[in-house]
Amino acid sequence: MDATGGCMCGKVRYVAAVATDDAYLCHCRMCQRASGNVSLAMKNVKKADVRWEREPDYYASSPIARRGFCAACGTSLTFEYHDSDQLDLIVGSFDDPSRFVPKHHFGAENLHRAWIDTSGLPEYRVDQYQPIVDRWLKSTGKLPE
Repeated sequence: MDATGGCMCGKVRYVAAVATDDAYLCHCRMCQRASGNVSLAMKNVKKADVRWEREPDYYASSPIARRGFCAACGTSLTFEYHDSDQLDLIVGSFDDPSRFVPKHHFGAENLHRAWIDTSGLPEYRVDQYQPIVDRWLKSTGKLPE
């Protein structure tokens, strides 16, 4: 089944043939630094199964791998080893990331346990936080998707 995605500004878009909804969380220090986060949710696919409407820019993040991103808005899109026929698409870049389910952790030596199970924390909706609602309505007349 095909899944679409892209960057925040829409400059870089892709269509990927996705066989399963299995994904994983990477906690390695390189992914933490590249994403500015404690982990990075990824979906592994074959490079040949990704069609780019416009290719991302690339950063050689190490001698063995590169990361795809949008130079216009900064969205992180991919991770791939130079010598592999696979690549990882960043789950958050899919148009419907909710379909993917994490099946394992990678780079567990750098896993921050406090950020894994947050089910007991209070939850707040953006559309119910009046200062943000007011900013959006004043700026654009509507709330973002």
